[in-house]
Amino acid sequence: MNDHLRNLIFQAIDRTISDDDFESLQNALEQHEDVRSEYLRAVGLYESLAEIAAESDDLVDRDLGGRDTSLQSPSASPRGAGSSDPAAWAWQRWAIAASLLLLASGAAYWFGRINDRSDPIAVDLRPQQVVQPDQVVQPTESLIAGHATLRRSVDLRWATGSVTYREGDVLPNGRLRFDEGVAEIDFFCGATLIVDGPAELDVESDWSVRVIQGRLRASVPPAARGFIVKAADSEIIDLGTEFAVEVSPHQARVEVIDGEVELRGGKNHGDLLVTGQRQWLKGSQSDPESLEGLSTVRDLERRRDDAQAQQFQQWKTLSRQLSDDPRLIAYYPIAQSQSDRFVPNRAATGHELDGILVGPVTPADGRFGPASTGLEFDRPGARVRTRIDGEFAAFTFACWVRIDSLEHRYNSLFMGDGYENGEPHWQIHEDGRVMFSIMVDDTPGSGLGPAEDARLHRIYYTDPIWDVSKSGKWLHLAAVYDPQGRTVNQFVNGEPVSSEPITDQFHVTTLRIGTAEIGNWGQPLRDSAWFAVRNLNGAIDELAIFDAALTREEIQTLYEHGKPLGY
Repeated sequence: MNDHLRNLIFQAIDRTISDDDFESLQNALEQHEDVRSEYLRAVGLYESLAEIAAESDDLVDRDLGGRDTSLQSPSASPRGAGSSDPAAWAWQRWAIAASLLLLASGAAYWFGRINDRSDPIAVDLRPQQVVQPDQVVQPTESLIAGHATLRRSVDLRWATGSVTYREGDVLPNGRLRFDEGVAEIDFFCGATLIVDGPAELDVESDWSVRVIQGRLRASVPPAARGFIVKAADSEIIDLGTEFAVEVSPHQARVEVIDGEVELRGGKNHGDLLVTGQRQWLKGSQSDPESLEGLSTVRDLERRRDDAQAQQFQQWKTLSRQLSDDPRLIAYYPIAQSQSDRFVPNRAATGHELDGILVGPVTPADGRFGPASTGLEFDRPGARVRTRIDGEFAAFTFACWVRIDSLEHRYNSLFMGDGYENGEPHWQIHEDGRVMFSIMVDDTPGSGLGPAEDARLHRIYYTDPIWDVSKSGKWLHLAAVYDPQGRTVNQFVNGEPVSSEPITDQFHVTTLRIGTAEIGNWGQPLRDSAWFAVRNLNGAIDELAIFDAALTREEIQTLYEHGKPLGY
């Protein structure tokens, strides 16, 4: 091991390492036993220094005899190098010892975890701020604005120019407008609205909504009692349990299906309505009939199941057509997979390219609901392995993925085992950026970094495409590596999110895959038992690999043909 890596080890322990150097050290620790051994030796040295510092503190205390040795503020005592004040010297020695102990104990804890084979974790030496004894550092929380979620929908067509949402989206305050379909909206207080289009609502808070136009059924459990629906110039305050509202430009009325509501404001201020009673809030009673025909939860579920099944069947037809595309290297339409051991390759390249499920890969509902299948990789040993031999002129990778969280520094989509010349890595960074790269020169020392074993490659990043608000949602991702056009283009849900040139230094014309993994990266060619933890905490529901640079229109078609209900 060279001196440069030794210096990086000590910089990591004392928290002075730069981001670039940290990246090099992280990779070296993952790949080389001698680097991990050197790090352990360095930790031991720091622990020894900490003990010496502590012993020196005891010696100073004894030398001071009966004098006051209480610690003073640094500004209250001379601290210069030439100071002869014993109390000042004690303060300095105490501060040094405290810092060393903090560093050593943190590093020792980390190494204790690594050497405990029953608790495998990813190597992570991210620089940490050293906390002084009188400081308390609070972790930063993720924040998101909203009052409700769009739980489910059927045949929803958003109004032109309005903000659009997908199932599972958090709804902030503001207008919702759709011309057709049915939406189920869960407010954070616990109230649920089933809204028939056309409709226009104004979400005001966790506890209130204004109906500008439309028909809805409100179900309010005890925990949400007091939920308010505003219509015309009145407030409908629920006292439990279910009521219906209809609002048009000239009329507004409410009917209690079960329970009781109170009216406030307007001409009916103070009225109480109970089961079976109705009241006109605006306009005349030109239609005395009750509010019949409003969608119920069961109606929505039935319509949604029917629509989902129909969409799944349409996708199956399109999937069979796609499998005949001669440009396909491999095609894994996981959504219709029935095997608990294999993921069939449906491309013309045949079953030699089938994927095999390894470890705790868990079948789960796919993007078309219970009728379809996705594969979850939420445990470190989970992976799908395949072998794809041959040489290729271009790459397009496309898949449907559900990300539950990005708990690792790197989260795998598709990774070539050895990451050798011309092989791809496709993964997602912990900050939500998609990363696509091709190895240019796998000769140790050919890379741009200072580490002697660095290899030459270029990572093409998108801007962050995922945050916690997208947890559990299906996304269509695509990466196009085009050597002839000298560009790398990446897409999310059919839309381009990044385009970067391939410079001469990183230009690769002969592409390969070899042995590879979907949803993980086990590095089975490594020379030790240690491997980087990069399993995807989520699911993959379709993966296609083309020996071609697909156009923007073709990527958009893949998305449109495969998108689930509510997109």
